[in-house]
Amino acid sequence: MDTNCNKKKLQIALAKIVKDLRLKQNKSISLSSAEIGITKSIWADLEKGIKDPQLSTIYRIAEGLDISISELFLLIEKELGENFSFLE
Repeated sequence: MDTNCNKKKLQIALAKIVKDLRLKQNKSISLSSAEIGITKSIWADLEKGIKDPQLSTIYRIAEGLDISISELFLLIEKELGENFSFLE
């Protein structure tokens, strides 16, 4: 199993969810990033699936998007599908 491939799938799922939630709230990247104290470029890279953020950053993102961390993870799990796993 290709761990790097699954890591990229996870990053892309997070990117899609974060971007969708931000757009539903009609927030700019500038506003969203400023609200949680990260740079616009880091937020943009998250939305492009380039960054693999730390858990603390994911928590702040969830708070900035007005959802719980558990809700965010449920959305990511749904996006990835039932068969997604890093383990064989």
